[in-house]
Amino acid sequence: MTAASLPNAPRDVVVAGGGMVGLSLAVALKAALGEAASVAVCDPAIDQDGSPTRASALAAGPRRMFERLDVWSAMAGKAQPIRRMEITDSRLADAVRPQFLAFDAEAEPGEPVAHMIVNADLVAALRARARALGVELIRAGVRDARPGPALSSVTLGEGARLDARLLVAADGARSRLRDLAGIGTIGWAYGQAGIVATIGHERDHEGVARQHFLPAGPFAILPMTGRRSSIVWNERVEDAREICRLSPEDFIAELTPRFGRELGALTLLDRPISFPFALKVARRFVGARLALVGDAAHLVHPIAGQGVNLGLRDAAALAQEIVEALRLGLDPGGEEPLRSYERARRADTLAMVAGMDALNRLFSNDIAPARFLRDLGLGLVDRAPRLKQMFVRRATGIAAGPRLLRGEAL
Repeated sequence: MTAASLPNAPRDVVVAGGGMVGLSLAVALKAALGEAASVAVCDPAIDQDGSPTRASALAAGPRRMFERLDVWSAMAGKAQPIRRMEITDSRLADAVRPQFLAFDAEAEPGEPVAHMIVNADLVAALRARARALGVELIRAGVRDARPGPALSSVTLGEGARLDARLLVAADGARSRLRDLAGIGTIGWAYGQAGIVATIGHERDHEGVARQHFLPAGPFAILPMTGRRSSIVWNERVEDAREICRLSPEDFIAELTPRFGRELGALTLLDRPISFPFALKVARRFVGARLALVGDAAHLVHPIAGQGVNLGLRDAAALAQEIVEALRLGLDPGGEEPLRSYERARRADTLAMVAGMDALNRLFSNDIAPARFLRDLGLGLVDRAPRLKQMFVRRATGIAAGPRLLRGEAL
């Protein structure tokens, strides 16, 4: 649907941003409320899937949510379960990489802790489900928003207007809506960048994810379907740019000492890209008739692959608050539902942000005392099965929090 063809009736919820988080929220609302709620998603690229190779590690909690929302059935055959995780700590030139922590990656018996999914596949499945449920998908961005006593007046990129009881900013780390609401952020750049690429290899990865802690930063190997793996390679920003400019042959030559030779000869399957790492947290997660979700609310270091999962936790929590408000006949953009959402998400977000920041600082250096302490800590966790399981359940999002992450209906 284009902006020019919009009906005039106010919407209960308008979501700015048609990525994984924004579409997940819209699907959750319509799945729970059906015709009792009007939901629209606005994005100028609403019909586009994005890169066919960029992938994410989807934790068990969000996977349960997608199963409950009848999205996972379209994804299951395209997702690679992560069955085991191995963590090493070494220098690049070391002949042997000591393994300090390894565990079978299960959230519950028989349930993988995470699945690797191609982002475009998940977005396409969410968009199809949204259409089937009656979510309006509007091919236009949100240019301006002016909150009023009962409605926000939303101006789209093509000049069309619509009214919303609640506006949701799912428009990314450079959120226009966050800036329009005057919500500041705190954070810093790390001086690091992640090189992301898809790598083919001769032997099967058997569902094993590996995290090598090297002096420049973590190097992650994440299994994808077939004999493929996604890498997230930390380097200084300047070095990352230079590496991405290398020919495929030279790139593989730089990659092999970091990737290792366990899976045989390596091939580059797509063009590597780099993006800078930063920490950014919004000072508030809500404003007048506005809620922030995903990267608009927080940006974390991807050291444990929690960025997209943190955003999906936002979507699950906000959906729960909106559904409860509408079922009680309350205003979804009113003060109480928004305050409740912020209370539910802020503590969890700040704990995750602090944890990821501390891990990155601890493991992205070659200082001998730091290496001794972190290796000692990894070894102690490796010998404590209950502690391992506690960390796993915390990372999956199923231990507590929104009902959807536990696989329960709203």
